[in-house]
Amino acid sequence: MSTPQEFLQEELEEPHSQHDSHPLNPDMAKVQQRTRMPSGSETLVLERDPQLEDVKFANGASSPIKPGQWGRAWEVNLFTYVGVLLLLTACPLLVLYFYIACDKYQCSLTTPLLEVYHGEATLHDLWLKAPAMTAKAWKVGAIWLMWQIFLYVGLPDVFHKIIPGYVGGVRPGARTPAGLVNDYNVNGLQAWAITHIVFFANAFYFHWFSPTIIFDNWGGLLWVANTMGYAVSIFAFVKAHYFPTCAADRKFSSNFVYDFMMGVEFNPRIGKWFDFKLFFNGRPGIVAWTLINLSAAFKQYELYGHVTNSMILVNVLQAMYVMDYFWNEHWYLHTIDICHDHFGWYLGWGDCVWLPWMYTLQGQYLVYNPVQLSTFHCLAMWGLGLGGYYIFRAVNRQKDLFRRTDGNCLIWGKPPKYLQCSYISSDGKRHQSKLLLSGWWGLARHFNYTGDLMGCLAYCMSCGFGHLLPYFYIVFMLILLIHRCLRDEERCRSKYGNQWDKYESLVPYRLLPGVF
Repeated sequence: MSTPQEFLQEELEEPHSQHDSHPLNPDMAKVQQRTRMPSGSETLVLERDPQLEDVKFANGASSPIKPGQWGRAWEVNLFTYVGVLLLLTACPLLVLYFYIACDKYQCSLTTPLLEVYHGEATLHDLWLKAPAMTAKAWKVGAIWLMWQIFLYVGLPDVFHKIIPGYVGGVRPGARTPAGLVNDYNVNGLQAWAITHIVFFANAFYFHWFSPTIIFDNWGGLLWVANTMGYAVSIFAFVKAHYFPTCAADRKFSSNFVYDFMMGVEFNPRIGKWFDFKLFFNGRPGIVAWTLINLSAAFKQYELYGHVTNSMILVNVLQAMYVMDYFWNEHWYLHTIDICHDHFGWYLGWGDCVWLPWMYTLQGQYLVYNPVQLSTFHCLAMWGLGLGGYYIFRAVNRQKDLFRRTDGNCLIWGKPPKYLQCSYISSDGKRHQSKLLLSGWWGLARHFNYTGDLMGCLAYCMSCGFGHLLPYFYIVFMLILLIHRCLRDEERCRSKYGNQWDKYESLVPYRLLPGVF
């Protein structure tokens, strides 16, 4: 469950990492010195003690390397177990509650709870307001899933051949803990474009269905999506135990519930090209994101005879991020979802249910509460949203430039500074990485998240201040991204050891310089 393009500073690997049989242990470092590279880039080099050359330790750790030590946890404590049970129980109920609040209470989150508190209704009464399962919703959901699978597996990308600057087709992913580099069929932009063309053609030319079809069946589709999310999660769990894609990239804890939620297999696949992570994160949910918002806009027009400027704001700003995701889908192969997370309920159910229902709350809200913003408010939201997107894109572009040129570039007009690091994959080989210290990446370790949060705030504030519901998204994303900061840094500390501590001393802030 993520927003588009949440890139990691940690994933600054060289395009073709080199390794040898003698991993570098930074605890052995005796001298830190600055060295000028031919391009003028400045790097920090850790010098090895040759007398300890043959001692294999994890980077900076005080004990020998454990294969696959970076990734999800091996062991589960009581606090984690309780948290997992809470998420498994609360998240599906929360999505259902938000739907009921919108559909029955004009998007008020407090009214249904106050009714129960004052004895005006019971929890059973609230449950009776849940949406009904419908045959039409099952039909729509099944066609949608089959259509997206066909576009993903059955239609090779041609956009990269005809659109200048677009990178698609077969692309290599990041190296897994077992040392594998998988190929991915990057054709999301093509799938998104074809899907939207077919939707508009069927809705407005052939008139096979109404453009409000998604909104009109939103309640029934919630049951379909839950069924899909649980089915794929259970299948992935069983597959990991009995017919894994790569047994060396699995992780088991002693806790059945934790393994089900966080996943066992790192990159589950069916055949050569159907990758669970790439498909479920991008296709059922993110392709649908813009269609869900458009369906809400059409519903607003159907009900009120016009579309508010707030609805246009939400549609355009969120569409920018969706388009950005698919334009840069090859970059997604180096994000935390692909490089770190195993595939379990967290991604399976989250991508099928949480993302399409909770990330589109603003469009749903504006159907029930049409808000026409003042000119100043509208312009301010455009500025906040576009400014956040600019920062988000500029930060990621700097890292991509640095990675593609292997540091032989200019960032903010100067040769970049970086920290040269190494790490060990579970096959015992040493690989090289570079952690960028210049530009946006010198201001904060996750400045791309800062731009992302600015965009999230713009979505929410575009809905005015009448209810709390549309602001759930910014609260959730703030918690999610701060947690990702901490989780990423803990992983990097495990992976790089005291090399990461050195990096943190050079870039001390996470999101806002001088604040956090």
